[in-house]
Amino acid sequence: MAEKFDVIVVGAGPAGTACAYTLAKAGANVLLMERGEYPGSKNVMGGVLYRKTMEDIIPEFYKEAPLERPIVEQRFMMLDKSSALTFSYKGLEWAQEPYNNFTVLRAKFDQWFADKAVKEGALLLNETVALECIVEDGKVVGIRTDRPDGDVYADVVVLADGVNSLLAKSLGFHKEFRPDEVALAVMEVLKLDRKIIEDRFSLEGDQGCTFEIFGDSTKGILGTAWLYTNKDSLNIGVGAMLSGLIKHKIKPYELLDYVKNHPMLRPYIQGSEQQEYLAHLIPEGGYKSMPKVVGNGVIVVGDAAQLVNAIHREGSNMAMASGVMAAETILQAREAGDFSEKMLDMYRVKLLDSFVGQDLKKYKDATHHFEKFPQYFEQYIPMMNRAASQMFTVDGTSKWEKQKKIWRDIGTPKEKWRMARDLMNAWRVMK
Repeated sequence: MAEKFDVIVVGAGPAGTACAYTLAKAGANVLLMERGEYPGSKNVMGGVLYRKTMEDIIPEFYKEAPLERPIVEQRFMMLDKSSALTFSYKGLEWAQEPYNNFTVLRAKFDQWFADKAVKEGALLLNETVALECIVEDGKVVGIRTDRPDGDVYADVVVLADGVNSLLAKSLGFHKEFRPDEVALAVMEVLKLDRKIIEDRFSLEGDQGCTFEIFGDSTKGILGTAWLYTNKDSLNIGVGAMLSGLIKHKIKPYELLDYVKNHPMLRPYIQGSEQQEYLAHLIPEGGYKSMPKVVGNGVIVVGDAAQLVNAIHREGSNMAMASGVMAAETILQAREAGDFSEKMLDMYRVKLLDSFVGQDLKKYKDATHHFEKFPQYFEQYIPMMNRAASQMFTVDGTSKWEKQKKIWRDIGTPKEKWRMARDLMNAWRVMK
């Protein structure tokens, strides 16, 4: 007879593990399935872990988790071909417990997090592919795997299998996502001596720094690049909308090479050595692309539910929050002995009422707006850099004359009006 669990969680990323940990801690019999060799082996993110959501799950986790550096400085770089306008915030309060955010290496962190779920009683099954959901009388009752005699059953199945969730698609929860609903991110982990990192980024001890890079890093395509400091390595990567890469016929590794060799970024990674190369699709369709997230006996969480705030580069915190909300709903359903869609729909309501749903709703039009109007990246960032160059160049010209020249360089009255309109529209989709 096939084995039966209270809950099967497919995918041991942040969403799936948060769900499995919460359920197991409450006494549920949980199977956590992972297709990779180990949790984190196939997971990719820029490398920032947001403390608050994780600490809600495991208080004071930072005292034992395999974290890289607490972030004390966040830099934002507006990049042109040979210039960069940079602003940042550095706060030493972020260097004190309980800290703010951390850089992490997913291969290390995800293993630690999954192990915490195992210690609470979850069964972790690695190198196991979920082939399809087992559906009986309109209810998901289990998972068919690639293992011999691999059918496993449960009262509820949680789909945390990422943006390419074939399981959710097979249930009719969503169609194939369009190229303008997903971004392709590529990243390298570069080995670099710890002392060099600290000197180069003006850090002391375990302090960390992050760069979020806009403009020329994506050659005008909607997206961003990033550069994060680890203990003895750097994460450098770039993510761009798949539709933009297709339109401009740019290969993702070519974009990453361009970023690595950019004159404004090359000095930061000089002397480093490649350790890993990673690529991953990221759901960026936002609120309007969210699939159905609840059915009879099934809940969808994390990337599989399109839970990424592309504007603020947030994903892991939303994923973990969704995993916890799914677990809380399942525990209530378990108590009532009712695993119907109507009962499990409490998860959808919780999700939309939380910061996850509210933030996705707030920025529901932002991604599509900025992709539709590429001038924000192609024209306005270079224009801003040229204006900064004008104002900061001391050449005997009065600042008044410089301001007049900057104003003339914007263009004709019609072009000025168009820019004002664009800025107003950007404000409307971001407010």
